[in-house]
Amino acid sequence: MAIIIYHNPECGTSRNVLNILRRFHGEPQVIEYLKTGWNSEQLKGLFNKSNLTPRQALRTTKSPAKELGLLNPIVSDDTIFEAMLRYPILVNRPIVCTDKGILLCRPSETVFSLINAPSGSTYEKEDGEIVIAP
Repeated sequence: MAIIIYHNPECGTSRNVLNILRRFHGEPQVIEYLKTGWNSEQLKGLFNKSNLTPRQALRTTKSPAKELGLLNPIVSDDTIFEAMLRYPILVNRPIVCTDKGILLCRPSETVFSLINAPSGSTYEKEDGEIVIAP
């Protein structure tokens, strides 16, 4: 299975994950979901396979979540999901799909659990932080 990353090039975490994938695996399929948007079946599939609820995947900062009233705990997952289809920026990123599973890779070193990076391998993030593959 090819590795897929749902990527936002404006996000530092997403850029770090993409660079980790490139370094330890090769070129993944990159889907810039802010350009392509989401369809219902696709997003439901990602959430189901990663055991995420829409609320867990909701980007609460640098998104219109607050303005749309989605941070209120009484707002249903269905309402959040529908808003995500309308406003793709509401989905936190990056989401990475491999044959080992699907994860929301925050923090970026979470991606190591999805790839075969040699244990002890290091990667320097954009901010200079060094992360080590388990």
